[in-house]
Amino acid sequence: MQNIIFQWISWQFFEMPRNILMGLRNFLKFGLNYFSIPLLLKTLFSHWRRYRWLYPKGLDIGKYFEALISNLISRFLGFIMRLVLIIVGILAEIFILFVGIVIFTGWLILPVLFFWGLWFGFKIII
Repeated sequence: MQNIIFQWISWQFFEMPRNILMGLRNFLKFGLNYFSIPLLLKTLFSHWRRYRWLYPKGLDIGKYFEALISNLISRFLGFIMRLVLIIVGILAEIFILFVGIVIFTGWLILPVLFFWGLWFGFKIII
């Protein structure tokens, strides 16, 4: 059996930081899944909402170019929308990572701040 000080040190500096990092990993995985960043990267140049025009049978150049331009516009619109969603997702991931690092660092610094506050408080009283 360990005494309570060693149990607290083990909990404060080993168990909880591991739990905080596992929670951060879960939040990052959730953000990737929520914004579907891997799927959006795979389908970056796909048609927007599967809107596509079929090419005509036969030799009708006007209809052929109409389908070609419409398909290009649909792909370009899909590219722009997916790119915006990817950028928003990456920004959300960066924000989650930044908040996680702040929380992790704050957790490690918290005992130092506590003892510094006690020392400074006693210094003011005396």
